[in-house]
Amino acid sequence: MGLAMFFLLGSAKPTFFPEDTAVVINKIKIEITGLSTVGKYNCSNTFPIKDTVFVNSVKKNTFNTEIKMSNFDCGNKVMTKDLQGTVKVKKFPNSTVSISDIKPSGKNYKCRLNFYITDKTLKYKDFILYNTDDKIQGTLSLKFSDIELEAPVKMAGLIKVKDDIVINFSLYKN
Repeated sequence: MGLAMFFLLGSAKPTFFPEDTAVVINKIKIEITGLSTVGKYNCSNTFPIKDTVFVNSVKKNTFNTEIKMSNFDCGNKVMTKDLQGTVKVKKFPNSTVSISDIKPSGKNYKCRLNFYITDKTLKYKDFILYNTDDKIQGTLSLKFSDIELEAPVKMAGLIKVKDDIVINFSLYKN
């Protein structure tokens, strides 16, 4: 009886060691949204990328990507140019997102997120990445002033962009 239990339990995987989960990323979409005195704005940048992240692993538990700031489109040439001017695209053409220490948290993930924009790095510990069938997504709420930038003002102050912005990013899975 003891030998039968040993073989039965000996072949079972321990439940207290979570398995590595490979997440294959094939596309990224970044959206910057906010408000101005004339309404909402939405600027986005979508680009293909091939990468694999192993959740809960020492193999490759980091995801790094550069984002070309000149590739953002706000649906309006003037707004796109204003965004590029605000984030100083000529001086800082790329931003970087680094996601590391990715661990399961229910059906979602927790991670460390470092977001480098202009010459500032914003660091978030225990950042939640929401997991759906086709993508992993996260949201950063911040202010232009958090990264020492000034929100655009046009037409002698008639049009003002609010200081609050939301950055949504989606990592699309294969």
